[in-house]
Amino acid sequence: MSSDTTDTEPCALRAWAEARMVFVELTDGRVVGFPADRFRRLSAASDEALKGVEIALNGYALRWDSLDEDLTVPGIVAGRFQLSLPAAAA
Repeated sequence: MSSDTTDTEPCALRAWAEARMVFVELTDGRVVGFPADRFRRLSAASDEALKGVEIALNGYALRWDSLDEDLTVPGIVAGRFQLSLPAAAA
């Protein structure tokens, strides 16, 4: 029996941004969200630019063309962020 990433890693079905949060609906039924401020380019982006998120690479990445930013869905699900939470929020 073989296993590949399509059997174990969920993909994005839908992505959206609201109130500086980015949300991803996954193929396994979960919805995960993260603060845009956890990534350098997203933290500097306007609310309108954040809303430009698109699903790429057959659901394995999120893409913001206007920001030239790509994030992997497996990385988001695993909590691999560029920036840590501010001390007050931790």
